[in-house]
Amino acid sequence: MADVRINPTAAALLGLLHEGPMTGGQLMAAAERQLGAYWSMTRSQVYRELPVLAEQGLVRLGKPGPRSSQPYAITAAGKRAFLKWLADAPGRDSVRNPIALRVAFGGHHTAEQLKTVYADASEHHTEALAAAREQAREAKKNGDTFGAAALEFAVSYHKAALSWLKTAPVS
Repeated sequence: MADVRINPTAAALLGLLHEGPMTGGQLMAAAERQLGAYWSMTRSQVYRELPVLAEQGLVRLGKPGPRSSQPYAITAAGKRAFLKWLADAPGRDSVRNPIALRVAFGGHHTAEQLKTVYADASEHHTEALAAAREQAREAKKNGDTFGAAALEFAVSYHKAALSWLKTAPVS
């Protein structure tokens, strides 16, 4: 088989499948639970990616379960592709923050609209910060040093967002 290059979504799915076979729904739940604090995937991305991974021989399909749920398991080729992806340079992240985008066009908002945007964003980041802190504590307690380190990124991100929101202009 030729050297298969995978995208970050495929890599996340293959990484999660190292834990054992999972259906698309189980993969979504695992991604949200384990990666959601700093990496997002949509259901459509997962269900679009799984057949491609199967076609490439990186996962194999198991026997259909209840309601035609289809379990997927990582193959040896999938493990090699995942390790290759890990060894590649990660590239640059891209910032796509919907609040910052709205602030960039803040002159078109009323002060009340902006205050509402900031209040909603502050509530979200406060809740997400608490959740990420708790997840990081659990990861540390369970000896998952790397998971805890990734979650500390999420903690820092939400702290930075809350700090920025306090200084964002309303007029």
